[in-house]
Amino acid sequence: MKTIGCENPRFNILLTCPPMLLSVDRYEQQLKDCGMLVHCPEFTAILPEAQLLKMVPEFDGWIIGDDPATKQVFSTASSGNLKAAVKWGVGVDNVSFPGAAAAGIPVANTPGMFSDEVADVAAGYVVCLARRIIEIHNGVKLGQWPKPCGASLRGKRAAVVGFGNIGRETVNRLLAFGMDVDVYDPFVPADAELPERVSLRAWPDRIEEADFLVLACSLTDDNHHLVNDQMLEMCKPGLYIVNVSRGPLIDESSLRRALESGKVAGAALDVAEVEPLPMESPLRKFDRCIFGSHNGSNTQEAVDRTSIKAIDLLHGFLTNETA
Repeated sequence: MKTIGCENPRFNILLTCPPMLLSVDRYEQQLKDCGMLVHCPEFTAILPEAQLLKMVPEFDGWIIGDDPATKQVFSTASSGNLKAAVKWGVGVDNVSFPGAAAAGIPVANTPGMFSDEVADVAAGYVVCLARRIIEIHNGVKLGQWPKPCGASLRGKRAAVVGFGNIGRETVNRLLAFGMDVDVYDPFVPADAELPERVSLRAWPDRIEEADFLVLACSLTDDNHHLVNDQMLEMCKPGLYIVNVSRGPLIDESSLRRALESGKVAGAALDVAEVEPLPMESPLRKFDRCIFGSHNGSNTQEAVDRTSIKAIDLLHGFLTNETA
């Protein structure tokens, strides 16, 4: 296991966030200044709970990626050395905050670090779907010269689920395309001031008018499988779906059926219900289904901002200071 940081550390830290792992050498001086030695295991996407139960108790702090930071992991870790943890990034659906609180382990995340980056990806997916860019690219690589007819964005209507930092920046980009936007977010006050051509709706009011559906919300128990057979039945034929949030927002079996019937014309999925996307996933057979690798936030600038903040937060917890 690679290590980086202070040679005689005050704190031993476990790092399980892939984007930060790839750039961890950039933070060596900060880690030394904080008295931290970071331990970097090798893995692809997430560490399984069974492995975390063995590893996490050995460390004073933990920078969490998308791993199952469950109640059992925190409970077991509190019997060992773990004193604090930080979830790298915005999404916290994989973290049991009640479990951490019960174990007496403070946990924080790093919100607002990559709103622009994820919104850029969401907007890029919208353009790729509307203009069938991936289809053209693949055809040209095969020696063809395809000219499929796309769809103009000006005047189209987008439904954006989630109006936090990422959702707001996504809406700004869609407005620049000349689109009209309905936003769905139960935490936005009914009298909130919204940009021109943006309307606040209660889900799923007027979803049948949407040409594009963009998911940019946190995953909760209430919105698990928000996109399902019943919801898709309400939509107009030819809907495009973009998900830059969390895979379980979409029932992938329902999406498959909608793609087969043509109810959904195309989908861009930066995330999946199971990650990495299984080779046997039936979604792979659809040419107009674009896949990402849960990588929407991954620019060097965003990784640096988020990693520096995560180290500061964790150091603050471990030294009883405010980061």
